[in-house]
Amino acid sequence: MKLDAEWVRLRIPFVSVYSCAMDPLTHFLDGPRATGAFALSMQMSSPWAIRVRDNAALTVLAVTRGQARVDGVLLAAGDVALIRGPEPYAVTDAAASPPSIEIGPGQVCTTLDGRDLRDELRHGIRRWGNTANGETSLLVGTYERTDAAGGLVSRALPRVAIVPHDRADGSLVGLLEREIENDDPAAQVVVDRLLDVLVVSTIRSWVNDPDRAGKVTWLTCADPLVARALEYLHAEPAAPWTVETLARQVNTSRASLAARFRTGVGEPPMTYLTRWRLILAGDLLHSPEYTVSEVARSVGYTNAYAFSTAFKRQVGATPSEFRQRRPVLSHPDAAPNLSLAEHAGRPPEWNRRHPSTEEHPS
Repeated sequence: MKLDAEWVRLRIPFVSVYSCAMDPLTHFLDGPRATGAFALSMQMSSPWAIRVRDNAALTVLAVTRGQARVDGVLLAAGDVALIRGPEPYAVTDAAASPPSIEIGPGQVCTTLDGRDLRDELRHGIRRWGNTANGETSLLVGTYERTDAAGGLVSRALPRVAIVPHDRADGSLVGLLEREIENDDPAAQVVVDRLLDVLVVSTIRSWVNDPDRAGKVTWLTCADPLVARALEYLHAEPAAPWTVETLARQVNTSRASLAARFRTGVGEPPMTYLTRWRLILAGDLLHSPEYTVSEVARSVGYTNAYAFSTAFKRQVGATPSEFRQRRPVLSHPDAAPNLSLAEHAGRPPEWNRRHPSTEEHPS
């Protein structure tokens, strides 16, 4: 594709913020304002059951001892599950006992009638449950993102994606389990990264499972031509793409690309591109150094009004309203880090917060 002046002008602001290409999964786990994800060890002895209504985008749950059920599906030791939000779900003992504990928005933990359980179920740093050492032990991490980046990732997964122990990375789960018990100052950084790696490893194992069933999405696309097209869109989201120019890049016809992209990804190329652009725009809007016009140009909109219209149609708020109603996370005082003791005092604390977006081109 010819790099004309308009292309370069559109790309300059974007490159200054996103210095390398990233796909939606990378952006979800390691975006420019990533905050510490929190993992914990959950110790439970029967009977027990938890109703989860935290509205989180994605939860990873690994059984390290005993058995548990997620929405009735039995998991054995070594199995790892990815749970797509934000709909409620239940985690129970193998006998599928009725829920007696509820996890609500903000990871507030109570009985079903609202009694606070934070002190009763706390067993030290990153350790939580109805007993100190339960017959069932779970590692749990939640990405509390209801934004479009979370949506792009979670929509690519079934409601519950299970990787059995013979396909899961047991050594990684074991390493995370050991690190969770570590209370030195650097432990939280290691836990954060290990949790991210566990999510990626689990998604890879699920995608590569020959027995996997589910709808087609960008994550499961097996068409090499469409995969190349996705790489171009992820790498250059601000470029003035059309179906025709994208088709030329991957050496096929416009009609062929459009048909194969819809088959492989589940939506048209430009619909997917718009969704991706507005995800990135949502991040940039949290940086006080960029105006709305600059954000618009950085994600491929030459007209701020068109960008604002598209953004509002997708998010339900104009870019300015979106910026005002959410904290500017790039500011050092906007998102103070909780100490590990504070984390342990609000069980279960499974946090990674980001902004929201999603939409259609213009």
